[in-house]
Amino acid sequence: MLKPVQLGRSGLRASSLCLGTMNFGVPGKGHQGDWTLGPEEARPIFEAALEAGLFYFDCADIYGVGACEEVVGGLLRDIAPRDEYVFATKISMPMGRGANQGGLSRKHIMEGVDASLRRTGLDYIDHLVIHRHPHGIPGSVQTPIEESLEALHDLVKMGKVLYLGASSMFAWQFAELQLTAQMNGWTRFISMQNHYNLIYREEEREMNPYCASTNVALMPWSPLARGILTGAYQGGFEGGSTARSQGADRNRTASLYHGAHVFPIAERVVEVAGKYGHTPAQIAVAWLLGKPEVTAPIVGVSKVSQLEQLTQAADIKLDEADVDYLEELYEPVQNLLSIGTS
Repeated sequence: MLKPVQLGRSGLRASSLCLGTMNFGVPGKGHQGDWTLGPEEARPIFEAALEAGLFYFDCADIYGVGACEEVVGGLLRDIAPRDEYVFATKISMPMGRGANQGGLSRKHIMEGVDASLRRTGLDYIDHLVIHRHPHGIPGSVQTPIEESLEALHDLVKMGKVLYLGASSMFAWQFAELQLTAQMNGWTRFISMQNHYNLIYREEEREMNPYCASTNVALMPWSPLARGILTGAYQGGFEGGSTARSQGADRNRTASLYHGAHVFPIAERVVEVAGKYGHTPAQIAVAWLLGKPEVTAPIVGVSKVSQLEQLTQAADIKLDEADVDYLEELYEPVQNLLSIGTS
């Protein structure tokens, strides 16, 4: 059973693992359509999550272009009382071809949150996360950060949103957002969803220490490196062994992970997993949970058995020597944010 954790400088408690829901929705709709699970396939996973003490669910409007929110909201409403789970969703990515259907303008923030509430059937969003910095959204204008921050604050005061989070930006950008909000008496962000795992550790330079020093909850996405750290790729990107690693999503994975260290580290994860009698996925998650600045990694699963394995990872304590062994081969790479692909 997972233990609840406090999310940053707030009274909100969440499970120590978060269930990412990108792969739930309507098969064939959205960029992840070839590996999407529908509501009947998703239901047992959600039920098993709640049974295991995993009650934080992370969504986004762009997942399945709204279909994910519909499925996730419907399932949560059906299987659990509202006060027994924490629902998060993200906003900013383009939801259509219209000039104002994306970004973090006041117009889109207000309209986007209302649309998310309609799709989910919920009265409020526990944790609204801006998917990117106001100046880091593909195809969007650079909205003044004051406009975005005040609109987000107003949503909190309206009761449509309870807490705010952010995702994937430079540390200086996040610091600027936090300080601007503080100076104006607006709601600050309590969490940062950043890209962090054994084969992409550039966030250890600035974002992780900044969040630790300011009591912001770190909630890394892609803790399993899109399957690389589970053994889904056998020695290279051409060796995909799952529907996701063999499908169109493989190109996205290959665009994120570079360097000679990637697959040798993945091999060490398999080796350490054998030593501990656990799966590679469990070792990769246990490594993250062993970092004191990490609050709740966001994991994705397609089977109940995978969920059960990952929740068990919270009980795994890696020896310091094994942590050093897993980290030893890492080589610095270009920060993905600098080329706009994180």
